[in-house]
Amino acid sequence: MIERASQFNFRRFLQMLGVIIVGIGVLMVISLAGNFFYFFNTVEAQEVGVQFRQGRIHKIVGPGVYSDVGLFVKLETISTQAIAYQTRDEEIITKDKQRIGLLASGDIFRPTNKDDIRNLWAQYRGLYTSDETAINRVNDLTRQAMKVCVGERTFDNNIIGSARDELRGCIDTELNKLATRYGLRVENLVVPEVILSTEVQTALDAIVQSRLLTEKAAQDELKALAEAAAEQARQEGEIRVAQSRIQEETRQQTELAVLEQERLAAQLALIEARRDNELAEKETERQLIEVGKANDLLAAQLDVEINGELAVAARARAEAEIAYESTVAALYRENPTYVQWMMAQANASALNATDKVIFTPEGTVPTLVLPGPGIVPTVDTTPAGETQ
Repeated sequence: MIERASQFNFRRFLQMLGVIIVGIGVLMVISLAGNFFYFFNTVEAQEVGVQFRQGRIHKIVGPGVYSDVGLFVKLETISTQAIAYQTRDEEIITKDKQRIGLLASGDIFRPTNKDDIRNLWAQYRGLYTSDETAINRVNDLTRQAMKVCVGERTFDNNIIGSARDELRGCIDTELNKLATRYGLRVENLVVPEVILSTEVQTALDAIVQSRLLTEKAAQDELKALAEAAAEQARQEGEIRVAQSRIQEETRQQTELAVLEQERLAAQLALIEARRDNELAEKETERQLIEVGKANDLLAAQLDVEINGELAVAARARAEAEIAYESTVAALYRENPTYVQWMMAQANASALNATDKVIFTPEGTVPTLVLPGPGIVPTVDTTPAGETQ
């Protein structure tokens, strides 16, 4: 029984060992298989893909779905999205040995240029694949840039007025010069806060208070001088007003006298102009009368001449009519046949196609026949060739 139990345990041990060996083999195959292919790996819209073959960069690709089979192949991605970061440094010394602190923030961008990625991947892969690593590195670079820019300026040139914007521009420029060697760039850099220690803040408050007191004393002095000047100006103004009032009254009276003189002169000129106008009207009426008389005389002369001419014309027209009548009478007298022909022509022209002519013996009365049903004319007066 003991021997059988030992054999059973040994067989079971061998089975378990075989399972373990098989599992290890499967795991090794799976782990090794990941180095020989990948299928349907996605590069998102905000990423750049880096394809590797045999441990080297094969291709830099844009967004899409990729697959590859080969020896030691894989696909890694670089995010092109902005990485927001913030850096705080409270121990910075100015050019005039004052201590201040700064808070700066901005956006980190990784390289998207293919040549930069190929050249810098081996050295800075961690910066391109890990946001935390990139933020830590840029924080160090920002502190260095802040110390350089603050150290080049005095305390006032770092914190007062437009100097703040100049400081921000200096840090931006210096920081991007340092970040370029890593293929990184920083945009939208701002310096929202200048940090002052308690001692510095107290000293500044004292300086400001003293400055305010000094300015207030100067303002009080200026106010007193201004009030004295204002009182003097008021008195001088009253005198000038009185003088101006007297001068204005004199000027107005003078102007009124001048205006009255001008009014009288204008009235005299108006009277003279009216008199001249009346004389001119009388002269015009006289000339019109003389012209009317001359026109009447000329019209009478023209009427006499016209009537003479009309009389001559009438005499000539009468003589012409008499000569025509005399000529016609002589023609009729010398040509009686022509007279008869003219009479016949006149009689013929007096008859119409509808007229009825009845010839009766001289000294008799013709019988009238009125047309009606069953009555026909006794004499046909229709010209030959015409239809009744």
